[in-house]
Amino acid sequence: MQTQMRKIPVTIVTGFLGSGKTTLMRHILQHAGGLRIAVIVNEFGELGIDGEILKGCGIGCDEDGNETEGQLYELANGCLCCTVQEEFFPVMEQLVERRGQIDHVLIETSGLALPKPLVQAFNWPSIKNSFTVDAVVTVVDGPAVASGQFADDPAAVDRLRKADPNLDHESPLHELFEDQLSAADLVILNKTDLLDEAQQAAVESTLREEIPPQVKVVRAHMGQLDLHALLGLESASEETIHLRHDHHGSADDPDHADHHHDEFDSVVVTARAPSRDTIIAALRQVVEAHTIYRVKGFAALPGAAMRLVIQGVGRRFDSYFDRRWQTGEIDRSTLSRFVLIGADLDQRALQRALDEALSDVANAQTQQA
Repeated sequence: MQTQMRKIPVTIVTGFLGSGKTTLMRHILQHAGGLRIAVIVNEFGELGIDGEILKGCGIGCDEDGNETEGQLYELANGCLCCTVQEEFFPVMEQLVERRGQIDHVLIETSGLALPKPLVQAFNWPSIKNSFTVDAVVTVVDGPAVASGQFADDPAAVDRLRKADPNLDHESPLHELFEDQLSAADLVILNKTDLLDEAQQAAVESTLREEIPPQVKVVRAHMGQLDLHALLGLESASEETIHLRHDHHGSADDPDHADHHHDEFDSVVVTARAPSRDTIIAALRQVVEAHTIYRVKGFAALPGAAMRLVIQGVGRRFDSYFDRRWQTGEIDRSTLSRFVLIGADLDQRALQRALDEALSDVANAQTQQA
């Protein structure tokens, strides 16, 4: 009698824009301990920024830093919950063909995705016998919830949702928040370094109102958790997801394949970055004056051998050095590169605005010195 093949476990990482999903993914990959992990990244108009961040962990690259095929899959043509058939299944079918080379799959959803339709997709016959959802991990921006918001800039996220014709879920933000929590097998209360103990307890109490009693809430800073708490949970979420409450019902809609998935406006700007503080202050000034939802990119600082990753949602910016610049990768004396995502963006106008902001910030810093 033929022995049934092992199902490959899949961890789905969800959460609002700016909650720390990519940072959590990066932490998992850096501490994978030899696990062969395939990664699927789903973001709007990121132009490979998330992929580049994860490649800094060795995913998608060989030991010499050269790209390899089939370890990192970037989907930037719409929200996975609305593009399951045309975006998700082709990748999963490729992974079925490579199942002998894969120990685990990580999926990072868009910040606006509904997890339930994606989990339900694992019941489809073409992949049901090959994969199981080990867990849905929902990452929560602790300070945002503590301040009464469900995202760092809820107005911007709401505009982003309304602007995308692919998003056929018209739910208000609190419904998206509730659906991301209700699908969770594990909730990560992130950015606890920005909250005191009383605030952390208050946020956890808020989360408890939206999740089943058996779902754990774990606290984290920068997504830094033991991998035993994240992987190998064996939830088989696809078997029980229909029992989870949601605001939108089933998404097994054959009409999904007829949608067109136009990207939001996304432009690339470049700059000389004299220092970390200067470039972030200039980017923040540009964001405040334009309809920009998301900023991601890499800064080359004078005298720094490491690449500085800069990410922004709303007015909040985070940055960290992720790896050394590779030979010939960038002219570090002249260029830092950033992707700006928003509505009605004009590349020339934004490039001019960034140049002017850098000049303004530098002048202000000179006067303060």
